[in-house]
Formats: sequence, C-alpha cells, structure tokens
Amino acid sequence: MPHLDIMRSARVARRCLDFLVVGAVILASLARAGFAADFRPDTINKGVVELETGSSAGVSVRIAEDLAALVDDGTTRRVVPIVGRTALQNLWDLALLRGVDMAIIQTDVLDTVREQRLMPGLESSFTYITKLYLEEFHLLAGPDIKTAADLAHRRVNVGLRGSGSQITAQRLFALLKIPVEPVYERPEVGIDKLRHGDVAAVAMVAGKPASLMQGFGQTASLHFVPIPLDAGVIGAYVPTKLNADDYPGLVAKDQPVDTVAVGSLLAVAKLTPGSERYKNVSNFVDVFFTEFRALLEPGNQSKWKEINLAAEYPGLTRFPPAQQWLDRNSSGTKQNPQDVKKLFSRFLDTRQQVRGVPVITDQQKQELFDQFQRWQAGQAR
Repeated sequence: MPHLDIMRSARVARRCLDFLVVGAVILASLARAGFAADFRPDTINKGVVELETGSSAGVSVRIAEDLAALVDDGTTRRVVPIVGRTALQNLWDLALLRGVDMAIIQTDVLDTVREQRLMPGLESSFTYITKLYLEEFHLLAGPDIKTAADLAHRRVNVGLRGSGSQITAQRLFALLKIPVEPVYERPEVGIDKLRHGDVAAVAMVAGKPASLMQGFGQTASLHFVPIPLDAGVIGAYVPTKLNADDYPGLVAKDQPVDTVAVGSLLAVAKLTPGSERYKNVSNFVDVFFTEFRALLEPGNQSKWKEINLAAEYPGLTRFPPAQQWLDRNSSGTKQNPQDVKKLFSRFLDTRQQVRGVPVITDQQKQELFDQFQRWQAGQAR
C-alpha cells in the first residue's frame, strides 16, 4: 500500500540522518583530538621513507619498527617498513623498485653479488647510511650429527633461494669444503622437517636469541652444531658463540657452541640530490643519528647496542647527509674504550685458537692493547 511505502522511506531517511549525525560527531571528536590532519593526502604522504626489511625470522623487522617509532612525529616524518621476500630480492628492489628508499642488507649478500657479478655497477647503485648489527649463524641438527663434517651429502634446509640464510650457508659449507644437499624451505618449515627426520639439519641466520629456536625443552634430540673456526671462515665472518643464556634448551651450561656472525647494512637507493625523496631520507638520518641513544634504552631491540654509527663499509660510499652529520659530530660517535678493549681481547683469543696455541694471559693482552693504542694514536697524528 502507498502509505506503507511512505513509512518505509521515512524510516530509511531517519537512519541515513542518524548515520550522518554520528559520522559528524566522530569527525568532530577526531578533529578536537588532533587527528583530522592525518587524513589529508598532502599530510599523510609528507616526509615518508620506505624501508625494506628481511623476513620476520631475523631481527630487521623489529629494527625497522624501532626506527619508525623513533622518527615518526605525526606530521613531517614517517618510516613505512616493508617486509621483503629474500635478501637478493631486497637488493634488486633497492636498485629498481619505485618507492623503496632504504633497505637492510646482509653484507655477505653484497660479497656474493660482487663475486658472481650478478649486479653490474653494484657500487654505484646505492649508498649506505651505517653498518648495523651482527646476526648469528645457527646450525640445528638431530642427535646423529655431531660435527659439521657429518652433514656431508646430507639434506640441509638452508632457507628460500636467495635468502640471507641460504647465501651464508652456501658460502660457509663451501669454505669448509662440506658438500651438502640443500633444501629450500622457510626456517619454520625446515624445523618441522627436521623433527620428522626429513632433513639432517636446519641452517638459519638470525640475531640471537632467535624466536624460532627458543622454547625447546632440555632434550638430546636437537642441538646446535659448532662451526669450525678455521682461517678461511674467520677471514670471511666474525667468530662468536651461542650459549645457554640464549638457548637454555639447546646449549648446555658452560658449553657454548662456536659459530659465526654476519654483518648488515642500512643502504639507500640512488636518489637525486635535492629531490623530495632525498630530502626525506636526509631528515630521517638527522633524527636517527641525533636521537640514536634513545634506541639503546630498554624496550628496543638489544642489537642496537652493537652498532657504531661511524663504522665504515669498504667499497661503498656513505650517503652524503650521513657523512656530513658524522663530520659535524665526530666526537660523539667514537667507541667506548672498554668496548674496543673487549673486541681486541676477543680477536687475540680467536687468533690463538686458529693457530692451535694456548690463550695468552691478561697481562700479555694488556701489553698488546697498549701497543695497539700507541700505534692508533700515531696513525691519528
């Protein structure tokens, strides 16, 4: 009947009016809270830099989150993290993909690209802001694998093709002259295959303690395999250890496991000086470097404590605004002398281990460190 149609139309009209009123109230509330500007296209795109990371198995995603929290001021600066697929793909994206301003890159991936000439003109394709943290190589195996040599001709999950884990595992096994049968699955899939006996080991590069390898109970079924620290391995990687504090279910007390760590780099695309993207990254650098100490506070990724902003990466040019900041603030980027002494002591211990001779005494270390400091002072003069 006609009057029913009129009533229905009236109800629909009232609902639409109610919706508009509620919407207006919400928008007004947002405006009073200071959020209205966030929804304007000219504001939301202002100062944005896109940062491509590795997979969530490593620490780069958390590093990017910390940077985003540090830099974002709500109006003029913002970091947008992008989770990449593989380390090699990240390199291609940084060089060619529109919009990617920065990427976190494993240093041995750069070495591999150079050696295999996968990217002609690599050194001129991008610059870098700073060297970042170290990530440790984990080799997890079953009870029948006691040494890395036991993996000869066995199936080892090394991660996706082109991933940082795959490239590091390939380089390490080649240095150790251990031929393995690589399996290209994600680490979480590899661990499941290891539990079921489908692979003999899982190789993964991740900052310790890696979440994927935590939570294992005290059991003899899985354990970390030590990496032989011979001269070739130490020449390519940084020697380090996995200990019970990192992995109480996989490493016995007072029996740390030898392994190596690989460096990482915060790289920048080849941006045109004076362009908007160049200015955005320059502003990012200024905040990142100036407020760096805030990243060392509790609540941020612990790997920030390993970073020396002034550390150089041979073969690549530093992003000019980053170099200019360091030049202006050189006194604030020097390493703590005690940290230098610890690194020097670790180097001496590793050298003695490779040579197969006893570790030198603390007094001898101090004498050598004093000589090193005198030499360093002479170089500075």
